[in-house]
Amino acid sequence: MNKLFAAALPFVLSTAAFAAGAEPLKALPDPKAGFWTGITAVLVFIITAAFLGAVVWPKILKGLTDRENKIKSEIESAEAARMQASMALEQYQKSLAEARAEAQKMIDTAKVQMASQIAEMKAKAEGDAAALKAKAMSEIEAAKKQALSDIYTQSSTLATQVASKILSREVNGNDSQRFVEEALAGMR
Repeated sequence: MNKLFAAALPFVLSTAAFAAGAEPLKALPDPKAGFWTGITAVLVFIITAAFLGAVVWPKILKGLTDRENKIKSEIESAEAARMQASMALEQYQKSLAEARAEAQKMIDTAKVQMASQIAEMKAKAEGDAAALKAKAMSEIEAAKKQALSDIYTQSSTLATQVASKILSREVNGNDSQRFVEEALAGMR
């Protein structure tokens, strides 16, 4: 900017000196003085415009172009970041949907396995109960047979004792065994 003033100063001073040396200032200049003032103003304008066009405007245009490029770059970066965020969100939503589907699949599998295990446990419990019932029935039947056998044995012993007293003779072991077998055969 200082260079601009330094370059323009000689022209301004020469114009002022030319105008001052020609005639004293009047309210309205005559056509001759107005002509040279106009020419000087046009020359100063052309030189200033040339200087501004050659030195100042390229720097201003470069600054504006740099700023425009920076803004475009930031817009492109923002757009790229938005696209990347959009893709990341899409990927996240896809992963979330897959995770939900996998979790639902695991829950369904667990339900099926649990139902299967419950059915197996129920069947095993029913089988165990049936086995226990059969064992209990068999033990009851064995106990019943043993009790009946004991009753028959005691009955035959008692009957033998009663009969021996009645008959006044003693019945031996073979006789009592024969009586028991006959009694058992008669009950069946």
